[in-house]
Amino acid sequence: MKSMVTVVVVLQLVIAGTIVWEARADARPSTSSHASISASDLVDKTPKGKLHNPYNDTQKDIVAQGKTLFRSYPCSGCHGGDGGGGMCPPLTSSDWIYGGDDDTLFRLVTLGSDGLQKKGYTRQGLAAVVGPMPAMGPIIKNSDELWKILAFIRSRYDGDPGYKFGTPAAQQ
Repeated sequence: MKSMVTVVVVLQLVIAGTIVWEARADARPSTSSHASISASDLVDKTPKGKLHNPYNDTQKDIVAQGKTLFRSYPCSGCHGGDGGGGMCPPLTSSDWIYGGDDDTLFRLVTLGSDGLQKKGYTRQGLAAVVGPMPAMGPIIKNSDELWKILAFIRSRYDGDPGYKFGTPAAQQ
């Protein structure tokens, strides 16, 4: 009888653990959907201000993947190999040209600066810019890769911590 009780208790713990695990999985952002949708399609179907990176800059494996992707696409040719600047502005400082929040950065990379301006965005930053940012949405394989690139960029940030994600809401 004692072994039967033990089996029942173990089964209850397994079931409870499975329920908790599934609940946590539901709370985590799904990255599989990002791998199946292009950055351009995600921008088109998502209202302004609603794009949020499912990754963060403390996830070492994601940052490493983002670094590899950053260097494999034309990003590093203009912004330098680690995002510190080249013929285009550095991506490591708090001088975000259009804003530093996830939504704006994702749309800027996807649409380019001219496309972003057509959507009503205006320049905020004062950095000198050689030319317009080209639209990378048609070039980057999917939105998951772009989110990883943006996680890498955030990991390289060395400006004022209060501006890491753009101008603080209290100052807007």
